Amino acid sequence: MAAWAGAELSALTPLRALWLTLAAAFLLTLLLQLVPPGLLPSCALFQDLIRYGKTKSRASLRPAVCLSFDVPKRYFSHFYMVSVLWNGFLIWCLTQSLFMGVPFPYWLHALLRILGTVQFRGGELALSAFLVLVFLWLHSLRRLFECFYVSVFSSAVIHIVQYCFGLVYYVLVGLTVLSQVPMDGRNGVIIHCNHRIPFGDWFEYVSSPNYLAELMIYISMAVTFGFHNLTWWLVVTYVFFSQALCAFLSHRFYQSKFVSYPKHRKAFLPFLF
Repeated sequence: MAAWAGAELSALTPLRALWLTLAAAFLLTLLLQLVPPGLLPSCALFQDLIRYGKTKSRASLRPAVCLSFDVPKRYFSHFYMVSVLWNGFLIWCLTQSLFMGVPFPYWLHALLRILGTVQFRGGELALSAFLVLVFLWLHSLRRLFECFYVSVFSSAVIHIVQYCFGLVYYVLVGLTVLSQVPMDGRNGVIIHCNHRIPFGDWFEYVSSPNYLAELMIYISMAVTFGFHNLTWWLVVTYVFFSQALCAFLSHRFYQSKFVSYPKHRKAFLPFLF
């Protein structure tokens, strides 16, 4: 029995393979950004694909073909709309299943089977998934509120591929959480849109504490699942490398824009990177 359970924990399901592939892709992209300029040929289309907002080059410096794929960065709100609606639906389905014995819809059950759901028994894992889904929903609701009332998007843009990925991302994260369930039975005032060097709190250590906080949120979810949950740790691995890439590009942007940018400040991890 123990050996069988161990095999289930280490099996490479389609969902685990997907997260592993995403993590590897962002790791490779990050490593390519660390290569000194001139050692590798520069690809404007690739750089335009991985950058968004302030880290993109000015429109006058970008190939004309890249401009046709631009989407306003304020469309970030669409990601969280999708997450609030989709993950709210998953919470409802899981609540019905846990507390009322109502089975998942057939199409959802079939989709989870295809992705590779947990096959061993464990009621505590279902409760953990419920808590993580609630945390994810609250996180998305907060981010949606920030998009409407806090964030200042100005004229920044993102790539259409990034936009499509963002729409799919929270759907996939919600399914990943649900796949861990055993299948037995105030208006903000805009002051200006210019960039400034932030100081105080975490900004004294890293350029993008928001990306670090995002990683910590997903780690806290992993702790909720338990340290043995390989699937969610693959999600954390992907989040680590994707946020590290965004933080690194932002760090480079600030360093290039401000000659007085603090030398001791790291991009993503305090004192390390």
